[in-house]
Amino acid sequence: GGMSQGPPGAGRLNDLPDNSPRVRSAVAELRRRAEAGPGRRWPQPLTDSFLVRFLRARDFHLELAWRLLKNYQKWRIECPEISADLQPSSVLGLLHAGYHGVLRSRDPQGSRVLIYRIGQWDPKLFTAYDVFRVSLITSELIVKEIETQRNGVKAIFDLQGWRFAHAFQISPAVAKKIAAVLTDSFPLKVRGIHLINEPLFFHPVFALISPFLTEKIKERVHMHGNNYMQSLTEHFPISILPQEYGGEEVSIEELAKEWTDFIMASADYLQSISVVAQ
Repeated sequence: GGMSQGPPGAGRLNDLPDNSPRVRSAVAELRRRAEAGPGRRWPQPLTDSFLVRFLRARDFHLELAWRLLKNYQKWRIECPEISADLQPSSVLGLLHAGYHGVLRSRDPQGSRVLIYRIGQWDPKLFTAYDVFRVSLITSELIVKEIETQRNGVKAIFDLQGWRFAHAFQISPAVAKKIAAVLTDSFPLKVRGIHLINEPLFFHPVFALISPFLTEKIKERVHMHGNNYMQSLTEHFPISILPQEYGGEEVSIEELAKEWTDFIMASADYLQSISVVAQ
């Protein structure tokens, strides 16, 4: 609706660098609110670079940014099974299996593009919370990038190999937590969710998550099915897609390995923002 458009000139505010006076005054105001909260303990220091993410994610609409910051905080405290330990060691097996990769290039809108391959998730070894933690780890790393704060993310989920064992892991409680993060609990704009190779019995699982999603997010979900090559390239240029998905970039295996290396190299930072450190 009109409200989420933010103040006049919000688009221009989003383009300004962190150190511009208008951005700094908005950050100062958000910090005042955060510090005035009754008995609020923020797990991480309220630095400018931390706070500005919430403003950019809501186009500098202060009320919405403040609500997002509170939700982010609340969600992290209420979901220790996901957020308490962001060290990559807990999900190393999933990463080495090639479950997740990030494309080397952004899409033409400047969004980061993430790929998840459900078939590489062994539900006997990893719970839905582990799988979710991989997303949170990547989100916490890419949200540091100013381009990503401005232009958000798109995710491609390859559901080849989706089985009842996977569906069984996604209880209503898990579905609700996933939806919370997708809608108003993490400072990243979700600009598109693309499902490929989804089997028919995935639809009831999506129906489980659906009631918790906003209309805006629902509009951004695209189901491409098995015959996805053509329709996927209507959303992403072939120059950035991996070979397996009809693109010209290196294989998804290679991209998964590169991103795993980056996650491993970021282990100290991830430990520093784990809620358990408190």
